[in-house]
Parts: sequence; structure tokens; C-alpha cells
Amino acid sequence: MKKAYSLFSEANDEIVRQWLESVWGKRSEYVQYRFVEGALPIIEKSMRVEVRMPTLAEKITLHHRDGFNCRFCGIPVIRKEVRVYLHKLYPEAIPWGRKNIMQHAAFQALWAQYDHILPHARGGSNHLDNMVVTCAACNFGRMDFTLDEVGLQDPRFRTPCLTEWSGLEEVLPSNKRIELLS
Repeated sequence: MKKAYSLFSEANDEIVRQWLESVWGKRSEYVQYRFVEGALPIIEKSMRVEVRMPTLAEKITLHHRDGFNCRFCGIPVIRKEVRVYLHKLYPEAIPWGRKNIMQHAAFQALWAQYDHILPHARGGSNHLDNMVVTCAACNFGRMDFTLDEVGLQDPRFRTPCLTEWSGLEEVLPSNKRIELLS
């Protein structure tokens, strides 16, 4: 327990936080948005038809297809459920407050997201063919922009980065885990 506490505390690194803050959001110096003729407009939240977040069953299907690595950059990811469980065990070592600065830097960077290739805000559906597993930086860095608007290739045309990384699922009770088939 002391070793885990120590490692989690050490991973809450300011350099990781600075990198993450530099990548996501409208102020990122690294993500450049461009105007694309004919791009679908952003739909007001009140006018969006579908619920944005995938169901647990859809998340399981996405992880079986994509593994526990971001489809854009390949970084390992950890589901929210794993982070919440570990935060309860190690609240001081894995802080998770309401603001970014109050959240554990490494767990923030590895936070699994479920990104819509055609953004939900542009009318993209929750159909699994329109979704991929991503890290927080890639998801929040792109925001509501299309792949063309940020100059990214469609990650669905690349083979998923399927590695031995399990997303730390093994720390969860067996009835809460996503187990990938070998």
C-alpha cells in the first residue's frame, strides 16, 4: 500500500500537468483550427437529439475493439471507474477536485474518453462506427471541431494500438471490470 501511494503521488507531476494544459482547449498553441468550406454547423445543446455519452455496454464494445489506448495518439488510458475506485483507496495520492488544477495530472492525462469522429455537436451519432476510445488530451483538444478542421487523419483507418495494457481494470472487483479477450 505504501509503495502504491508513493508511486501515485510521484505521478502527480507538474510537467505532466503543463503538457496536458498546453494540449487541450481553445488556448492550445499546438492545436490549430482551420475553416473548412461546407463543414456542418454546431447544433445548440437543446436541439441535439441523442444522448452524448455511450452506455456501459457500448463502452465495453469500444474497449474490446480499441483496447485501452487512445486511437489518435496511442497513450494508455484508464476508465473513470478505475480512477474513482483508486481515488477512494488513496484520496491524498490521487486528488480529484472540480477544477483541472485540483486533479491528479497523470490520471487526467490517461483519462479514457469516448470521442465522436463526427462530433456530437455537429450531429454525430453514438453509433459505434462513429466513436473511438481516446485520451482526455486528444478528446478535449479537438473539442467540437471536425477532423478536417484540425487537420487530423481518421484514426479508424489505422489499426488500433492493442497492447498488453489493461487500463488497470484488474484493480476493480471482478463484476466491475472490462476484460479483454486475448
